[in-house]
Amino acid sequence: MRVVSWNIHWGCGKDGRIRIHAIIDVLRRLNPDVVCLQEVAANHPELDGSATANQFKQLGGAFGGYHLMEHAPSEIYKNNVPRLFGNLILSKYRISQVHRHLLPWPADPESPAGMPRGLLETVIDAPSGKLRLMTTHLEYYSARQRMAQVERIRELHHEACARARIFQPDPNLDAPFQLGFRPGSAILCGDFNFAPQSEDYARLLAAPEAGALALRDAWGIVHRDAPRAPTTGLHGYPWPERPECYDYFFVTEDLAERVRVLDVLSETAASDHQPVVMELV
Repeated sequence: MRVVSWNIHWGCGKDGRIRIHAIIDVLRRLNPDVVCLQEVAANHPELDGSATANQFKQLGGAFGGYHLMEHAPSEIYKNNVPRLFGNLILSKYRISQVHRHLLPWPADPESPAGMPRGLLETVIDAPSGKLRLMTTHLEYYSARQRMAQVERIRELHHEACARARIFQPDPNLDAPFQLGFRPGSAILCGDFNFAPQSEDYARLLAAPEAGALALRDAWGIVHRDAPRAPTTGLHGYPWPERPECYDYFFVTEDLAERVRVLDVLSETAASDHQPVVMELV
């Protein structure tokens, strides 16, 4: 099972031009089973390069054999036209549940900028069984907001693990209640906007509540103590000031022994972030 996570920067290159086909070409060469994308835009002409197209539809059309789920926490209407910005999951495997979580966005006088953030959660029927696959893009400017979002992700994970332990199917319930099994086993990926040495990173991986599955960093599982590859700050983009790692794959402890590959693809300059690839057996 090959999963790719990538903040695509709405397909905008360092020259300010949008080339969504370049994103699609990279993804096709990787041939993933599941794709998790952040910073997908629709009807945003004011963004660099003028992102007027609906990139959710463009990407879905380019991968017609995949199931598509989208979540645009930033949804603005101008002249009755929705301007969307958010996350996208494409999966070769059947998706049996989708949960679109808005993450906390507390007022922060020290950092009034920012936008709503979300966690897109799916339950997929992977070859080895059901698992939750989630992608997110956390706040960049406000440390207070970002930590609140980390705490909410922990709460949602603990909730899912608790519900998995008590799940009992009941065919007598009305159809909307029959969501089916939502497992504790999970993959969490995306652009977290924190560095490996940060408090946010440590808090996300801190010991969970009793009964919940601990999260582990897939980089450490595969590469142990090897220096971490940067996921942004390459290819001459004006941001950030230096190469850094902001993009991750985290897996629950029961999946750790199945992680065989965790690679950062540093060659492509199609976005200001690099694609991250994880493979499980």
